[in-house]
Amino acid sequence: MAERLRAENEDGPMRGLELQSAGVIAVVLDDDGKVRARAAVSNADLGAAAVAALEQAAGSPGGPGSRVTIGVASANPDSPASIAAMKTLAARINPAPSGDSPVASGTAAAVAEAWLGAARGASEVVFFGVGEHASAGILRGGLPMMGARRRASAAAWLALNPVEREDYRKIGCLEAEVAASGIVRRLIWRIKAGDRSRVQDAAGGDLSAVSLTHVLDAARAGDGVAVSVMRDTAKYLGMAAANLVAIADPEILVLGGIMASDADLLLEPVRTELARRLPTPMMQALTIATATLGGDAPALGAARLGASTTR
Repeated sequence: MAERLRAENEDGPMRGLELQSAGVIAVVLDDDGKVRARAAVSNADLGAAAVAALEQAAGSPGGPGSRVTIGVASANPDSPASIAAMKTLAARINPAPSGDSPVASGTAAAVAEAWLGAARGASEVVFFGVGEHASAGILRGGLPMMGARRRASAAAWLALNPVEREDYRKIGCLEAEVAASGIVRRLIWRIKAGDRSRVQDAAGGDLSAVSLTHVLDAARAGDGVAVSVMRDTAKYLGMAAANLVAIADPEILVLGGIMASDADLLLEPVRTELARRLPTPMMQALTIATATLGGDAPALGAARLGASTTR
């Protein structure tokens, strides 16, 4: 498409994007947060994916002469792919996305959960989620804590192990241990060290085919190695959550990603670890909830932030 994408009314629908590792989610929302359209496009070229997703989701445009606001979140705002995508969006979309750089996905998810989800109405919120990546967001007085360069809260880089490793330096200690690839890696290490797990059979004997789903399913079935790996995962998650709570002193902690989708395995162990790590008065005053908006939360929050920036 040669011409710039045109959105239409300042009082019309909001648009939000999340730039992921190899694709983009786009949403179009009414002012009350109702999703009017959604699209997901897979493409390593995030700029092309963002333009395509916006085109697909624009099936519910505003009225003639209207102007739609756009906000962008990214799982990795500093990545070359995200930076290139923002340049593409700035060149192709009218009006350009709010802000010169995307907001962190965890921050956008915190905004969304306080607006529409598990923390609705709360003004002091910590969101912490783990899936493909580890992310977090903090709201203070109802406003997102962005940081000097929109990088807060970079939970992936929480240092929870005194050992220095190359993967820690590349993606952060917490992400290396508890994001999907880190959980799989720790289970594979156990198998290579001689432990026997039914995950091997589920993956057809091919360790390169092992997925997070294999590990979770095996843990539910009582596989000793998978149970041990998930127990260690819960310890890391609990420590990270405790650090975030100790810093922000929120009224509510919202746990997202696998802590919500696989709460049967992780919620109580994470809660137990939190209780071990926090002072009793802080723990007793804390509300802990699982996220309700799923994987669309960053795009929803980005739409909200984009609207608040431009209106």
